[in-house]
Amino acid sequence: MVKISHYEFGKIIINGKTYTTDIKIFNEKIISDWWRKEGHKLYKEDIKDILESEPEVLIIGCGANCVLEVSDELKEYLKQKNIKFYIANTYEAVKLFNNLYPNSPKKTALCVHLTC
Repeated sequence: MVKISHYEFGKIIINGKTYTTDIKIFNEKIISDWWRKEGHKLYKEDIKDILESEPEVLIIGCGANCVLEVSDELKEYLKQKNIKFYIANTYEAVKLFNNLYPNSPKKTALCVHLTC
C-alpha cells in the first residue's frame, strides 16, 4: 500500500521515504526521477506507462503553483478512454490521492510535479 504522509514544495514523503524529484505512482509502484518531454507541459507519451496500466482514475499534480500544463491531446485521450482525471495543484492532488487510493490501489494513478 502506498501512503503519502507529507508534501511541501520540492519534497514528498511516501511510505517513509523522502523524494525530491517528480514522481509517478501506479500499480502500487513508485517511479521517481520522472522527466517529461517538456519540463512544464504534460503529454500522453510522458505517462505512457501509466496509461498502459489502464487506470480508472488519474490524478495530476501540476506543482505547488500549478505551473505544469496538461496538453489538450492528453485530456482528450483520457476522456476517450473513460479515465476519470483530476488536475490540481500538488497539495490538493496529494490529498485526493490519499482519499481515493485506499479504495482502489491498482486503478488509481498519480503523477506529480513537486516544484513550481
